[in-house]
Amino acid sequence: MEAPLYPDFPLDPSTPISGQPVFWVGPRHLAGDDGRLYDAVTDTLVGLGWTSLTIVRGRLEPDEAPEDRQVLRSTVLHISPDTLRWAQWSLADEPFHLGDLPIAWQISARADTSSPLAQWSAYFTPDVPGEAVADFLVALDACDQPAVPLAGPELVLDAVAAHGWLRDIDQPQAAATDPTFTSHISLGEVPPLIQDADPRALTTEADEAGPAGWQAWAEPALGAPCLWAVSFSASVPHDLVAAFAASLSSAAPVLRLVLPEATRERLLRAPAG
Repeated sequence: MEAPLYPDFPLDPSTPISGQPVFWVGPRHLAGDDGRLYDAVTDTLVGLGWTSLTIVRGRLEPDEAPEDRQVLRSTVLHISPDTLRWAQWSLADEPFHLGDLPIAWQISARADTSSPLAQWSAYFTPDVPGEAVADFLVALDACDQPAVPLAGPELVLDAVAAHGWLRDIDQPQAAATDPTFTSHISLGEVPPLIQDADPRALTTEADEAGPAGWQAWAEPALGAPCLWAVSFSASVPHDLVAAFAASLSSAAPVLRLVLPEATRERLLRAPAG
């Protein structure tokens, strides 16, 4: 495994300084989210000009002071200026699980403003590298029509193959893995509860194959719990998935203060600054 590290890069000023050493690390797909997945994505959305809303649901008893209200659920929602796309931080909002991991971010888009329903959704658990989610959002923000695919699935596999990932021998047109066989991306069956406007997602019988979507995950050891997981519903345009895949598989190092316990020994690192 090789990942170039550049210790002479200037330290990112957004990196928190707490007296702990900060490292340039690689490979990115095993580097975790540095405990900053919320901040990394939110900073990107603010930079793109998306509006932030906080939705708090709770119970207020008669004569009860607002600060004593019992909050049941809280959601942070970011909406693009054209309202065609949105991102929801759901980790604090009783999220459902993907690969035994809770969903942290749900990102969705619709075809036009006449329908309140999402055309597609993408789901990201904690420890997905924030850089990859941010690059996905930048690509999404740049789309004039975020629900219209501009390329075929080959673009996703080309993106990771360009960074040294290997196509699956049995499914060369639908799956790939990193050279250490730790992280994977595959076009196939979509897990339950993944929201998509494709009517086949609702009408498929139990013994039938529904519409295929891209799934990605990192499994530090065979049979071990996943470090992170990502699910793209069937209608997510392949070009957007390719933007995520290209960033995820990039050999460029990333700054990290906190290293995932499960992959700490697999990471190459050099002090930053």
